[in-house]
Amino acid sequence: MTQQPDTAFSSLAELARGLQQKDFTSVELTRLYLDRIDRFDSRLHAYVSVSAETALRQAQAADLQRQAGVPLPPLHGLPVAIKDLCDIDGEITTFGSKAWATRRSAVTSTVVQRLLDAGMIVLGKTHMVEFAFGSWGTNPLMGTPRNPWDMTGQHRAPGGSSSGSGVAVAGGLAPAAIGSDTGGSVRAPAAFNGLTGLKTSGGLISRYGVLALSPSLDTVGPMTRSAEDAGLLTAALAGPDPRDPGTLGRPQFHFDRGAGTALPARRIALMRPDQYPWPVTPAVQRSFDEAVRVFRSLGARVDAVDLPFDFTELTQRTGRIIAVEAYHEHARYIDDAGLAFGPWVRKRVQAGSLIDADAHRALLAQRSAEIERFARWMQAYDVLMTPTLPFEACPVAEIDETITPVGAFNRPVNYLDACAITLPAGLSDNGLPLGVQLIAPSGQDQLLLQCGQAFQSLTDWHRRRPANLA
Repeated sequence: MTQQPDTAFSSLAELARGLQQKDFTSVELTRLYLDRIDRFDSRLHAYVSVSAETALRQAQAADLQRQAGVPLPPLHGLPVAIKDLCDIDGEITTFGSKAWATRRSAVTSTVVQRLLDAGMIVLGKTHMVEFAFGSWGTNPLMGTPRNPWDMTGQHRAPGGSSSGSGVAVAGGLAPAAIGSDTGGSVRAPAAFNGLTGLKTSGGLISRYGVLALSPSLDTVGPMTRSAEDAGLLTAALAGPDPRDPGTLGRPQFHFDRGAGTALPARRIALMRPDQYPWPVTPAVQRSFDEAVRVFRSLGARVDAVDLPFDFTELTQRTGRIIAVEAYHEHARYIDDAGLAFGPWVRKRVQAGSLIDADAHRALLAQRSAEIERFARWMQAYDVLMTPTLPFEACPVAEIDETITPVGAFNRPVNYLDACAITLPAGLSDNGLPLGVQLIAPSGQDQLLLQCGQAFQSLTDWHRRRPANLA
């Protein structure tokens, strides 16, 4: 294997070129990541299970197909990690819960099946917040993954709920991973770990075989090193699925690789600091201001605007919808004191019992009206730009589970049925990743990916990697 020092931290696009140029085989690449999992995952705790033998068999088959000279999809032969809420027939899917440690799936999710159809190699399942209900990334019973950007100091928040997926990619234990996003669960771990994360439009990617937290808000999305990689993964996953009616009748997704390094005539609305739903650190504001400068240099028109929405209020409404729908999903057993559930997740789910069916219907009707209002307001703009998170990853010991600042800029996106992308945009004073978020109306995922590729053509934050993981 012609391995460069940073092979494990390469993008999917770079690894695909390596396969085409015969720098390495799929088997060699898969072994590289499996070896790194053996070396580092006892400290990072990214994976709940590793499918080493199956992955190597998949890689061997991929190599044989490549040797045969048959036309291959763009991601063929590349490894990927899967958040442990995606079913794989016959395998255990814990949903991040110790109480579900022996639950075996009876179906294979469309997400996993489409990755396999694209020729990708499934390395294993990644840890997550229990029932995907939490944004800090903590899991007291199954273990909290460690943010790899601080390996010698304190155990820092990985972001949730797709905590293991973010840590696996950032730590070089997978080149890309699948996450889910109900209120920021792709974007928070992506931003805390220096990754690109796409919160896809509802219905773009099938949720068949993906365990639900809040069906009204749940989406599936990629966590990758670059916007190009996010587009490649989304293209492999997107499309109608008769087993998920929400995917039917949606516009076709087409990803334009290398969509250009300019954004002429694009209109970016800028969230004013006085409308922030949570105070941001000086480092976050500096990185945000620098990102504004980059977008202007790309030709975009960036204007500070007065938002007709209160993100704090939208965050609270989102929380109520999640709670009532989560309670509906887990009401049969959440009150059973004999079952091992994390105390904070149990309380969040139980809180949904206080919201009755009439109140739930009213919440959804109110949401529908706000979605329409957002779509009308966004007709004057292409993208809304905000910080992704108010701060960098804090020590796990300092987390207050009673507050939700991590979702302050994220949850409203799900509420408004929008799509969003978080892009690495800087480092804090102590060297931890910071992100910037672009938001667009539902169905504009391709526009966000175009903006992301343009931004990353002028910046290298997405190429930064944690130290002490060589």
